[in-house]
Amino acid sequence: QSNCEIGIACVDHDESHKLNLEYRGKDKSTNVLSFPSDLPDEMAQILDSFPIGDLVICIPVVLLEAKEQNKAPLTHFTHMLVHGTLHLMGYDHETSEADAEEMEGIEIEILAKLGFENPYLEQ
Repeated sequence: QSNCEIGIACVDHDESHKLNLEYRGKDKSTNVLSFPSDLPDEMAQILDSFPIGDLVICIPVVLLEAKEQNKAPLTHFTHMLVHGTLHLMGYDHETSEADAEEMEGIEIEILAKLGFENPYLEQ
C-alpha cells in the first residue's frame, strides 16, 4: 500500500496516565503511546490509504523532557513522533539491547534526514 495514515492525539497528563495504566500497566503519564491498527489484510486492501495506527503524545511530558534534556520542544516532539511511528511499524526497544540499538539507529537516521541532530547525544 503506497498511501498510509497515522492518527495523532495530543493529550494532558491525566489522559496519558489513564491510557498508560490501562494499556501498559504503568501508573504514570508518558511521552508517547503507540496503538497499531492491526487491520485485517482483507480490509486494508479495499481502503485508499492504510491506517498504520494511532499515536498519543503527552505534551506536558514532552515539554518537561525537552527542558530537562536542553532540547528545543520541536526537536523533542519530532523525536517522539518518529519514535512512536517506529513502534507502530513493529520496532521495540524494550525487547533487547540489540533491538534498542537498531531502533535508535533508525531514529537517528530519520531525524538527520529531517534536519535534526542525534537525540541521544548529551546536551
